[in-house]
Amino acid sequence: MLSMALLGCQHSAISNQKLENECLYSPEKTQFAFWSNAAEQMEVLIYNDGMSATSSLNDAASLPNDVQAVPLEKGENDFWTATVKGDLAGKYYTVRSFQNGEWSQPAPGIFAKAVSLNGKEAAIIDMRATDPEGWAEDVRPDMPDMTDIVVYETHVRDYTMANPAIQHKGKFLGMAEEASIRHLQQLGITHLQILPMFDYGSIDEKNAQFTIHNSELTMHNAQCAMYNWGYDPVNYNVPEGSYSTDPADPSCRIREAKQMIMALHRAGIRVIMDVVYNHTYDVMGCSLGRVVPQYFYRLNEDGTYANGSGCGNETASDHEMMRRFMVESVCYWAREYHIDGFRFDLMGIHDQETMRQIRAALDEIDPTILTYGEGWAAMAPAYPYEQLAMKQWTYLMPRVGAFSDDIRNALIGSPFDHERGFASGNAACRQALMNGLVGCIGFDDPNGQLGAEPLSWSGEPMQHVSYITCHDNYCLRDRIEVSATAETEATKLRMNKLAQTAVLVSQGMSFLYGGEELWRTKRGIDNSYQSPDSINIIPWENKDKYADLLEYYRQMIAIRRAHKGFRLGSADMVKQHVSFPKTDNEHLIVYQINDLKDIDTAKSLIVVLNGGDKAQQVEIPEGDYILLAFNGEADANGLSELHESHALVAPYSATILAEK
Repeated sequence: MLSMALLGCQHSAISNQKLENECLYSPEKTQFAFWSNAAEQMEVLIYNDGMSATSSLNDAASLPNDVQAVPLEKGENDFWTATVKGDLAGKYYTVRSFQNGEWSQPAPGIFAKAVSLNGKEAAIIDMRATDPEGWAEDVRPDMPDMTDIVVYETHVRDYTMANPAIQHKGKFLGMAEEASIRHLQQLGITHLQILPMFDYGSIDEKNAQFTIHNSELTMHNAQCAMYNWGYDPVNYNVPEGSYSTDPADPSCRIREAKQMIMALHRAGIRVIMDVVYNHTYDVMGCSLGRVVPQYFYRLNEDGTYANGSGCGNETASDHEMMRRFMVESVCYWAREYHIDGFRFDLMGIHDQETMRQIRAALDEIDPTILTYGEGWAAMAPAYPYEQLAMKQWTYLMPRVGAFSDDIRNALIGSPFDHERGFASGNAACRQALMNGLVGCIGFDDPNGQLGAEPLSWSGEPMQHVSYITCHDNYCLRDRIEVSATAETEATKLRMNKLAQTAVLVSQGMSFLYGGEELWRTKRGIDNSYQSPDSINIIPWENKDKYADLLEYYRQMIAIRRAHKGFRLGSADMVKQHVSFPKTDNEHLIVYQINDLKDIDTAKSLIVVLNGGDKAQQVEIPEGDYILLAFNGEADANGLSELHESHALVAPYSATILAEK
């Protein structure tokens, strides 16, 4: 039997209680604290192993002899607490509540930090024992100028599965290997955004072991014919077990996630976590729904679950304890795992006040931690639209960014049709692209080229996440393939370069989808969230075949980093220094950044984007220029010099000039 002493909490301790502190372990005792505003009774169940049949524990009489039920005492603010004496390291727990005449199904607490295989039970561990050697000395890479940011998005398995030089394929440790990190360093990105790495529900961690065999991706047994991006949260504050080498060991996944982050930090790369607080995998199979039914979710007027996520439910960030949960959760990842940024899935489901509070809480830890997300929802959320964190209200959430579907659609067309964008020959997208180049700050161009009412939703350009593709929808190659079907591959590659050039010279924060530099294809699948590895992998064999494309990406990133003019950082600076000289050719955009003395090594910068199929000549101010990009080639040190009053721009390409 366990030696127990149930301690009533002091009122002051309860009022200051954090959801994060649901299980505080020490060798002498373990303190439990759970929140519920609906329970009549609550108890924590303690197990000797992590394979207990929790689904059968539906009443007090059904408890096996080796399961200890510890009553919880209700205190202020609906926190239920208990303290168990003795060393519980290595044991597991769930919590259940009694209401309406029956016990709920047991579940890990909503703030479980370690779990058993497939996350059925929470684990009691010493978190400090999960720190890899050197973790105490791990620091965030320097970020002296936030405008330096170039984000690269990938998925743990996508990135590691097909690289023959990587030993730990599909694992956190694979991301930590030199062969993984070298490519990112050579590319020059500053931040790696990893698709969900918290514990999610669609993968059986016991069977999700993969290998390479005869150049084909195969699985160890037929039961693991599974793949998922991970947008189906179960335990928000625990790393995903399938990415660890031993998912049955609660400490292993934690330690190896930290090893990955530390290795990236040592390489000078910051890590962004893709977080999915807007919905859960399901309702009653999740701790949020089991322990406190309905509270953490928004409901329709008829009592059914609202579905702004399109996944069957939407969480209620506007409810005090859900908001506290989100704030504490991101802060926990920032402190415990040294995470450097957060990308919020379907951020438009959350309310603006929650996003402001998240930003303020992270500022207290480190103001350089990034926050941005999708400023939309899958369906209409059950909350007043004007109070949601939708893209159009980004300016009301300082230093919280939003993905710009404006520049995306302008460059390659909307993902919801097969129309072309500016980079593939659609001149009708010209105006929208110019709005994107200045970060949708409401730029008032005297020539009127950005429209009578220029797009205005970001307060500052760094709130504007400039991108053309991410894991959602078609990858860039496939998008070009379905819209520019008759073009040659050489022309399609030019379109790729042109589109990414616009992203990397825009005044917003640059975001790249992993593998676009290697001309990846998903074989025409526009939503590959559960497609097999053969569809989603990064095609490392393309590094040689498309070396020119890879080098172009590398040089364009270097050009952006070398010239502050492409990342002025404030709306006032953009309005002061940027101009769009008028041109009669609807396929041309002339984008100038002027008067850069004491700002840039160049006196001025000129970018000419040609979205047409014919070469064009444009007038430029007289001066001595270094040609940084021309006809699908780029070099941060310069391709050549130009001493003319005009410049040539090749079809589907960019010409970039830096005035000496």
